[in-house]
Amino acid sequence: MQVTETLNDGLKRAYKLMLTAQELDDKVNAKLLEAQPEVEMKGFRKGKVPMALLKKQFGDRIMGEAMQESIDEAMGKHFEDSGDRPALQPQIQMIDGENWKQGDDVTLEMSYEALPEIPDVDLKKVKLEKMVVKAGDAEIKDALESLAETAQDFVDRKKGSKAKDGDQVVIDFVGKVDGEAFEGGAAEDYPLALGSGSFIPGFEEQLVGVKAGEEKDVTVTFPEDYQAEQLAGKEAVFSCTVKAVKEPKAAKIDDELAQKFGAESLDALKGQVAERLEAEYAGAARAVMKRALLDALDKAVSFDLPPSLVDAEAKQIAHQLWHEEHPEVHDHNHGEIEPSDEHNKLAERRVKLGLLLAELGQKAEVEVTDAEMTQAIMNQARQYPGQERQFFEFVQQNADMQQQLRAPIFEDKVVDYAFELATVKDKEVKKDALEKAVEALDDE
Repeated sequence: MQVTETLNDGLKRAYKLMLTAQELDDKVNAKLLEAQPEVEMKGFRKGKVPMALLKKQFGDRIMGEAMQESIDEAMGKHFEDSGDRPALQPQIQMIDGENWKQGDDVTLEMSYEALPEIPDVDLKKVKLEKMVVKAGDAEIKDALESLAETAQDFVDRKKGSKAKDGDQVVIDFVGKVDGEAFEGGAAEDYPLALGSGSFIPGFEEQLVGVKAGEEKDVTVTFPEDYQAEQLAGKEAVFSCTVKAVKEPKAAKIDDELAQKFGAESLDALKGQVAERLEAEYAGAARAVMKRALLDALDKAVSFDLPPSLVDAEAKQIAHQLWHEEHPEVHDHNHGEIEPSDEHNKLAERRVKLGLLLAELGQKAEVEVTDAEMTQAIMNQARQYPGQERQFFEFVQQNADMQQQLRAPIFEDKVVDYAFELATVKDKEVKKDALEKAVEALDDE
């Protein structure tokens, strides 16, 4: 196949591909000859069907396959010889396709945007600051108090006290719809934490202010999407007898609390809490340092960007931000959203850094292992309880989904590689300074 360049402007490329009628016919004949020994046809022994008959019977289909193979081979050879890497799938168009007939030469046009040459970056010259925060006594104390609240007990309020939001009421209740009790609508000595949202919407709020020994009818309407269809959308009256009103009481911060959370002693629990807090601080500090690295790389190099990639990224950014501003819209049945200058600027940065990180990762031979992919799929599958197996199968059959899961893992590994080579200086700071730095990430 003859390949002739017709456009070379920046990153834009176009070529004319010429496949002669003789080349195409030779390829068709070769494919038919290869298949002939296995072909069976009425009136002929296996493998003895004449070529002329084979060509008449299967020629059109084989010709399509031969044409596609020729195009694929020509494209592969072109990219191997030229060293070009297309930013997106090349566009192939058949010239005079409507007028083409068997026996004519095949002329095609191939166009694409090439990925740019990425300049080398000396990561050793990149200087970064790593924020280090130690877990102080105040932070450890706050964390222990939060743990004590989760392990709280409820104790009886003074006789005659009214129930408050956050209190626990112990109740007997019977629910009725249209005056008839329904299955699952009754219980005795049921401990209900007011404000927990564990009952039908509107139920708990009506018990705020009740006293022990009081009887109260609670009227609610079951949601339209309630799991029990016979109750969905129905109004129900629950006759409640309040047997106790209890207030929350946080557990004491002592060895007993520590043992509830699997630690041998309070000192051991404090150590575990400090480690967890410092791990959280380290994660936040990494995010701050990653932004600093990306800013440094953005300034360090400059190269042309494929317009198609920038345009696609800008449209995606605009679309995503539009939905964040209109959370009530759950579908995509809306007009086209035009990217703003700000969207385009952000898209240029993302495309530039994406290409640069990909180049750094390729040169450093960074790879995402099967184990890392499996872990990522498992983490994602947890969002679909009961359907984990179906999710695994979906990912296995969906290359785009695999890439969505692989991309952030690859990026993080490249970032860690860059951190290892860069000059990183630790800087011990207070928790507030780290929090402000993290908040600034969202403002940019």
